[in-house]
Amino acid sequence: MQNNDEKPTPAIIGMLTPSSNTVVEPYTSALAWPLFPDVSIHFGRFRVRRIALDGASDRQFSLEPILQAADLLMDAKPDILAWNGTSASWLGFETDEKLCTILRERFDVRATSAVLSLNRLLERFGVRRLGLVSPYTADVQEKIIDNYRKIGIETVAEAHSNRSDNFSFSEVGEDDIAKMCRDVSHGKPDAIVILCTNMRGPMIAADLEKELGIPVMDSVAFTLWGCLHELGIPTQRLERFGQIFA
Repeated sequence: MQNNDEKPTPAIIGMLTPSSNTVVEPYTSALAWPLFPDVSIHFGRFRVRRIALDGASDRQFSLEPILQAADLLMDAKPDILAWNGTSASWLGFETDEKLCTILRERFDVRATSAVLSLNRLLERFGVRRLGLVSPYTADVQEKIIDNYRKIGIETVAEAHSNRSDNFSFSEVGEDDIAKMCRDVSHGKPDAIVILCTNMRGPMIAADLEKELGIPVMDSVAFTLWGCLHELGIPTQRLERFGQIFA
């Protein structure tokens, strides 16, 4: 048992991310910096290069490479593992539920994901009218919209960059992302979601919330929120980054 005079043991968060993602690591570290050294974030990668609705793309998200990456990351003794990618939004939410169950059972560790964290926040904020911003192609976007429709959330406005190369998602600039958010805000959604963990939304979400008057939920931010929520770590020190942390 910990003595009251001892410092608390730092929380270690492990995140799994696509190999071609250049946003997750630096932006998550920037968001979490106010919590350091009480919380540290560590990363593992598996190969993902392209997002599309076909078998070759889907196979990138098969369990074996994800579990291999998780096995290596477990050497760092994380308190939680998070899949920091949004594939379940088009493949189906059950894919992340299954992955997290396997991670818990195989590694005896807490587990969550970007999409499962987002869905908790949508419920918490009572979102039924969604504004969706992503870098994806139209058919991927439509699949995401359909999956949210099935759980009672209607996408009232959307904007997408029509890209499939995963690395290129990071090349969509903050000004372009902000414009997409402003455009979908005209549909009067309850909240706007920037859906892609390789999109540069984390540092502009809070300012957009103030401008538009609604929550703007960025994928990198809500994955971090999900980990902190699962670990019972207060998030108020991060409220400058958006309403989800307040």
